[in-house]
Amino acid sequence: MQAFTLPEFYMPYPARLNPHLERTRAHSMQWAKDMGMLDAPTPDGGLVWDEPALAKMDYALMCAYTHPDCDGPALDLITDWYVWVFFFDDHFLEEFKYSRDLTGAKAHLDHLELFMTDDPPEPVNPAETGLKDLWARTIPAMSADWRRRFTTSTHNLMVESMWELDNINRGRIANPIEYVQMRRRVGGAPWSANLVEYVAAEVPGPLAATRPLEVLRDTFSDAVHLRNDLFSYQREVQEEGENSNAVLVFEKFFDCSTQDAANLVNELLTSRLQQFENTALTEVPDLLAATGAPPHEAAAVAAYVKALQDWQSGGHEWHARSSRYMNEGAALSRPTGLGTSLAFAPGARTWTRQHAHQPVRQVGPLPVPELHMPFPVHTSPHLPGAREHTVEWAREMGMLDGEGVWDERRLRGIDLAHCAAMIHADATPEQLDLSADWLTWGTYGDDYFPLVFGTRRDPAAARACHARLALFTPEPGNPMPAPENAVERGLADLWRRTTATMPEARRRQFREAIEEMTASWVWEVDNQARNRIPDPIDYVEMRRKTFGSDMTVSLAKLARPVDIPAAVHHHRTLHELETAAQDYAAFANDLFSYQKEIEFEGEVHNLVLVVENFLGVDRFQAAEVVAKLMKARMEEFEHIAGSELAVMFDELELSDEVRRALLSHAEHLKDWMSGILEWHRRCVRYTEPELERVRQSLAPPVDFSFPPTGLGTSAARIRDAVASR
Repeated sequence: MQAFTLPEFYMPYPARLNPHLERTRAHSMQWAKDMGMLDAPTPDGGLVWDEPALAKMDYALMCAYTHPDCDGPALDLITDWYVWVFFFDDHFLEEFKYSRDLTGAKAHLDHLELFMTDDPPEPVNPAETGLKDLWARTIPAMSADWRRRFTTSTHNLMVESMWELDNINRGRIANPIEYVQMRRRVGGAPWSANLVEYVAAEVPGPLAATRPLEVLRDTFSDAVHLRNDLFSYQREVQEEGENSNAVLVFEKFFDCSTQDAANLVNELLTSRLQQFENTALTEVPDLLAATGAPPHEAAAVAAYVKALQDWQSGGHEWHARSSRYMNEGAALSRPTGLGTSLAFAPGARTWTRQHAHQPVRQVGPLPVPELHMPFPVHTSPHLPGAREHTVEWAREMGMLDGEGVWDERRLRGIDLAHCAAMIHADATPEQLDLSADWLTWGTYGDDYFPLVFGTRRDPAAARACHARLALFTPEPGNPMPAPENAVERGLADLWRRTTATMPEARRRQFREAIEEMTASWVWEVDNQARNRIPDPIDYVEMRRKTFGSDMTVSLAKLARPVDIPAAVHHHRTLHELETAAQDYAAFANDLFSYQKEIEFEGEVHNLVLVVENFLGVDRFQAAEVVAKLMKARMEEFEHIAGSELAVMFDELELSDEVRRALLSHAEHLKDWMSGILEWHRRCVRYTEPELERVRQSLAPPVDFSFPPTGLGTSAARIRDAVASR
C-alpha cells in the first residue's frame, strides 16, 4: 500500500512529448553501457543498475517530457546527463549512505570534482567516466559565465550529499527552513535549470544574477523538489532509510500525520508554482524594461521561462509514470491550474487566500510565546553618549522634520542606540555612534517606504526612490548629487563616514547589503499595492533583506578587518550559520510588531500573518509556530557553531587568523541575536499606547480607497465618471 494518498496537484501547463524519444532511448541505454553503469557492483555483490532496471526507470521519457522542443542530439545529451545524475545518486547510496562511510564519501566526491576541469585524470568508476564524457561534450557550446554557474550547481548536488549523510548518521531531521535551503543545493533542480539554458537559451550573466531570475530558478527548484518528495516518500523514507524528504520534515515539525504532512507539502508546492507565475508575469517584464534589455536578450529570457514551465509539467508527467516512484492515482496530462475549472480547481484556494486579506483589521496585542534564548546580553558602557548623539544626528539629517515619519519622542522611545550597544557591545564610542546611526537610518527608511509609498500603493515612486539611493554609495572620489530628503541625506553622510578607508571588496559587499535592503522595501510596497500576502519561502528569504540583517551584521565586521577567503563565504556552513541567526532575529521582530503592522499600518509582511494564511490557523497558533521555528533555527545555529565550524576549518585548511575571525563572528552573532531580542522587550515602539499616540499625533490616516494613478488607470477613471452619471 502507498504511504498516503497523493494530493491533487496544481499544474497550469500541459505536458508535451519530444518526437525524438525512441532514438534517445536507444542512445541512452548504449551510453550507460559504454560508461560501465550497467555492471557497476554494490558492496553486497549485486549491481547498482542493470539493463531492465534502467529501461524501467526510463530517463529518456523524462527528458522527452521535460524538453519537448529540442532536437535529437540535444535530447541525447540532456538524457545522458540525467542518466549520470541518477546513477551518481544510486551509486552513492549503495557505496556510502547504507554503510554511513563519511570518509570514503568525501574522498569519492573530491575526486569526482576533478572531472569538471580542462585536464581531468583517468576515471576509475562509472560516475567519473560519465562525468568526463559529458563535460567534454557540453562545455564548448556555453559561455564562461554559464560554465561557472553550472560548475557550482554540479558541485553542490554532489558535495552536499555529505549533509544528507551526516543527518542520517546523527538521526537528525532538518527544520523546514534549513531543509528547503539545503534541498536546493543537494536536490539538483538548479542544475536542471542550468541544463534548460543549454536546450532553450542561455540567460545573459548580468540578468541571471538579478532577483527576478533568481526567484524563477528558486521557485522552479523548490517545486521540482517538493513534487519529487511527495512521489518518492515511500521509496526514500520507508524503504531506503533516508530522512531528507519534505513530507517527513513537515510530519515531524508539525507533529501531524503523514497524510496531513503530504497535503501541507502540496500546498507549499502550489504556492511556489504561483510565485513562479507571479514573478514571470510581473517582475521579469519590469526587469527587462528597467535594464533596457535588447530584443535578443529579452527573447532568451522568455524562452528560458517557457522551458522551465515545460520542465515542470513534463517532470510531473514522468513522476506519475515512472516505476521509480509511488504514483498510484496520480493524474496524467491534464492542466489543473487557475481557470481550468470552477473555483475549486487546485491552486484557487491558495491564490484566493493570498489576495483576500483585509488590511487594517483590529487584532489587539499579540502575546509573545516563551522564546528560547541561550545567550546572555552584553551592553556597551558608552550607551548614554550614543543616545544623545543619535538624536542630534537624526535631527541634523532632517528625520524629525515635517514628513510625519518620526518626532523626537518617538525616536527616543525606539532607542536604537540601546540596540546598537547590545549588538556591538565591544565598540569604541566612535564605532558605537556609527552603528547607532546606521540602525537609525535603516529603521527610518523601513518606516518611510510603507508610509510614503505603501499607503498610496505607489511602487513606481518607491522604485524611483530606491534607484536614487544608489547614487549615494559611490566609489571613492566620485561625486554625490544633492540629497532631497532625510533618507538620502542620512545615507550620504553614513557612506562617507563608513567607507573612506574600507577595502574595495568589503566596500562592494557592504554596498550590496544596502542595495538589497532598499530593494526589498520596494518589494514590500509591490505586495502591499496588490494586497498580496507573500509566499512563505519568499517571505522568509526576503525578510532577511527587509530586516537589514546583512547590513547590521556587517557593522561589527568593520572593526575586525581580517580578509576571509571566498570559499568560506560560499560554504554551506557559514551560510546556514548566518541565515539561522538572521531568521531568529527577524522572526522575533514579527512577533513583537504584529499589532503595529496588521492593525495600525495595514501591512501584509509579517511571519505570523503568513503562517495564519498558509496553515489556516488563528494568530495565537501561528505565533506558537513562529516561536517553534525560532527555536529550531537557534538549535541549528548552536549545532553549527559548536560542531560544524571546526569541520569547515579543517576542510578548507584555514589559517589560525581566519579561524579566530570566524569564531569571533559566531560570538558576535550570539550578541546580535540576544541584543535584538532584548531591545524588542524593552523599547516602546510596539506597545499599544505608543501606537495609539503615533496614530493620533504623528502619522496621517491610512486611506485604502484613493484613486489609482498608475499605467492604464485612465480607463478606471472614465469608468467611474460614467458610473456616477
